[in-house]
Amino acid sequence: MSAVSHLPRLWAFVTMLAIVAALAVVVGAVFLATRPAGSLTATAAESDLPDLAVLAPPAGPPTVEPTPAPSAAPVTPATGGPGITLTPPRLLVISQTGLPQQTKEDISQLKHVVKIDSFDGGAIRISGAGLNLLAVDPARFRAWAPKAVAEQPRVWSALVQGEFVADSSAVRRFGLVLGSEYQVDGGPRLRVAASASFGLPGVDGLVGMETGRRLGLLPGVALLVHGPEKAATTLNAGVRRLLGSGAQVVTVGGGRTARVAADKSAADRSATAKTTAKTTAKATAKQPRAARRVAVGRPGSYLDLYRRSATVCPGLSWTVLAAIGQVESSHGRNNGPSSAGAQGPMQFMPATWKAYGVDGDGDGVADIWSPYDAVPSAANYLCANGAGQGGKKLEKAIWFYNHSWSYVSKVMSISQGYARAYP
Repeated sequence: MSAVSHLPRLWAFVTMLAIVAALAVVVGAVFLATRPAGSLTATAAESDLPDLAVLAPPAGPPTVEPTPAPSAAPVTPATGGPGITLTPPRLLVISQTGLPQQTKEDISQLKHVVKIDSFDGGAIRISGAGLNLLAVDPARFRAWAPKAVAEQPRVWSALVQGEFVADSSAVRRFGLVLGSEYQVDGGPRLRVAASASFGLPGVDGLVGMETGRRLGLLPGVALLVHGPEKAATTLNAGVRRLLGSGAQVVTVGGGRTARVAADKSAADRSATAKTTAKTTAKATAKQPRAARRVAVGRPGSYLDLYRRSATVCPGLSWTVLAAIGQVESSHGRNNGPSSAGAQGPMQFMPATWKAYGVDGDGDGVADIWSPYDAVPSAANYLCANGAGQGGKKLEKAIWFYNHSWSYVSKVMSISQGYARAYP
């Protein structure tokens, strides 16, 4: 591998290699402002849908399956793919140390911020040349990648298997050879299994989280922020106000001309945005308060559970609840918690559950893990956002459930499939 005389230095922690080694044992902080969309692919084919009439909710509390032992066989990630909901980063934040949880929460509450996620990162040296890496969970990071990269299974399989995925620019700059192994100075050997263009300034490649710990990367020092492209400058300014002098904020994507145009567009629309925000706040304030107890009982099948729960929201089809249940947890077979902290068969965030969770089976407890409570709670939440009115109101209510229009399309498609399977 050829030596490099100049390497972009966006990261302050490049010079902190000694500190990196000391912090290698620390578990990386992870924070998501919104739940990720479900990983199942939508389908309207009845033959692909599980038989809800025989699929029974669990009789007792959910169990946590043990983590399977690592296998020597090639592993292909089970999440994401062509239908994954992409959330392209607008900002890349690099900090000298892991950002405090409160700071991340404050960033997530900024206007225009839709989603944030933090990852481990740092610098390594190979034959004296410095490379800046991020250590990521492939299932989560895939949504942040460009569409063409998100659809490359080899990239994500390589990360799962502990290999190095180099950014295409780094391959050219450092003369890396795909399939070759390189000795990290003072560390393990890394095999360059694949390359891709991630579009993150200063990032030379990705490794998995476990590999990142072995390399001594710093926990939680990289933060990605997603929001509307036209609001990138406003997001940049807001994030900078919340960070100390030790952090850097880089706008991701688009050239200088595009950013200037976005700035002008954002300024021209500022008055409209303020009006919209006030209107939204008023509409939210008028939403009905959640009922704390409803009566659906403990039906013996998911089909009956979804049908009874839909009565909580007059006008809501049970097939929508069934579709959400399939996308979110495969009808209680993958209850989480997710990396975002979403829990239970309908994948509620605890704060949302606190406002909309109901006691569906009459046992006196609104249990986020119980399908008898979670499914009618989902109906309750959808109804509060206008789902019972159907049409565009229903689509918007599903969008509120998970802020993604591809998620809405997926749910609607599966819902239509259930409607044909159970006329």
